[in-house]
Amino acid sequence: MRILFAGTPQVAVTSLNYLHEAGFDIAAVLTRPDAPLGRKRVLTPSPVAARAEELGLPVIKAAKITAEVTEEIAALDVQAAAIVAYGGLVPEAALNVPTHGWINLHFSLLPNWRGAAPVQQSIIHGDDITGAVTFQLETGLDTGPVFGQVTEAIGEMDTAGVMLEKLSNSGSMLLVQTLQALDAGKAVGVPQAGSHTYAPKITDADAELDFTRPATEIRRRAHGTTPFPGAWAAAEDKRYKFGPLRERRDVADLAAGQLRIEPGKQPTVLIGTGTWALEPTMIQPPGKKMMNASDWARGMLAQGTKVSFA
Repeated sequence: MRILFAGTPQVAVTSLNYLHEAGFDIAAVLTRPDAPLGRKRVLTPSPVAARAEELGLPVIKAAKITAEVTEEIAALDVQAAAIVAYGGLVPEAALNVPTHGWINLHFSLLPNWRGAAPVQQSIIHGDDITGAVTFQLETGLDTGPVFGQVTEAIGEMDTAGVMLEKLSNSGSMLLVQTLQALDAGKAVGVPQAGSHTYAPKITDADAELDFTRPATEIRRRAHGTTPFPGAWAAAEDKRYKFGPLRERRDVADLAAGQLRIEPGKQPTVLIGTGTWALEPTMIQPPGKKMMNASDWARGMLAQGTKVSFA
């Protein structure tokens, strides 16, 4: 089967690899244009563009699928377009170009969490199960009929980054199977049914932790915003970032935002909340790199420094 692949971030690279290894004839790869990265703002190809170039595949870089881009896709004479986190809308004119249309790998169990940040919002809102689906792309936001799905349980210490890595693999296998079924004339799309929820893009404000809230709510918010944009809280107008947080239901004597370091061979950091304490596993102090919380705590004990998020 001759296909177009559309995707941009690292999570989409896995699907590109799976499709390439499965023997699909990838006519070209559509991705977003190079973007400035790092402190020096160096123009850098997207992860998908970089991988496509390694594989020797033609690359189309476009921030928007214009009439000109649509003509370029039409000239490829593809039977289907596989799309994974491309980052832009596909207009109706382009949707009608491939014989089998555009098949979207989406990281939620539709109709739940339509939109830009499904895994992140799923974790923040306390879902126990998430997953990925393949569906027929339409002009509506993630509204098309579903071909198949896979599910993954969300563990208490699982972050959005961890879950996306899991789903990028199981979802990519599903995408391969869906396209193979389409090629064989055996794919059946099932219309979405029931109520739906939306997953808006995660902002830096969404990642701020309020330690007056219940511990479970704070943990979910932290894990849903890890690794990007990164959970954070301010102490004396200085921003600290956090990695995964462990709930400590056995510690309930700390005021909300109060930080305590329990000394030992591996010092433990505890922060009070509206219920019980949270134990950060990783901390990024202002102006420094992310580090093990015990290493940071050891330095704080040595300096006799105190921090409070109250």
